[in-house]
Amino acid sequence: MTRVFVYGTLKKGQPNNYRMIDVTNGKAEFLTSAITTQKYPLVIAGQFNIPFLLNLPGQGHRIHGEIYQVDDRMLKFLDDFEGVPTMYQRTVVELEVKGDGAEKDGLSPGSITEAFLYSTTTYQPDWPSLTNYESYNAYGDHGLQYVTREARD
Repeated sequence: MTRVFVYGTLKKGQPNNYRMIDVTNGKAEFLTSAITTQKYPLVIAGQFNIPFLLNLPGQGHRIHGEIYQVDDRMLKFLDDFEGVPTMYQRTVVELEVKGDGAEKDGLSPGSITEAFLYSTTTYQPDWPSLTNYESYNAYGDHGLQYVTREARD
């Protein structure tokens, strides 16, 4: 089993979370909420208003998200879904556990752990200057409606 940190459309309540609980993709178990220990730019960009975490450590904000424990099949699904290695890269990131009442697997609030994160080094030159977010919500007041894969032409 592998830990993965999600910060965008795969989080609970977001448009692609159903992919995390679809057993045909593999197994994913929500462990806890967390925040990156380093700052990163999280932007909403492109014609489909996709959240991108730019691999520019030290810029932007500490990013809020969720840690899941996934099996190999789900990890392969996520790699394919995220377009690894061309669109995103899967790298290890250090996280501070925020909690959710869950103190399993040594993930008590305030503790530091590691998980894989999908970030990108492939982006348009103006993306680092876009509005940076510390937490993504597809339905937020940013006014940038996420376009699901099913709705893309």
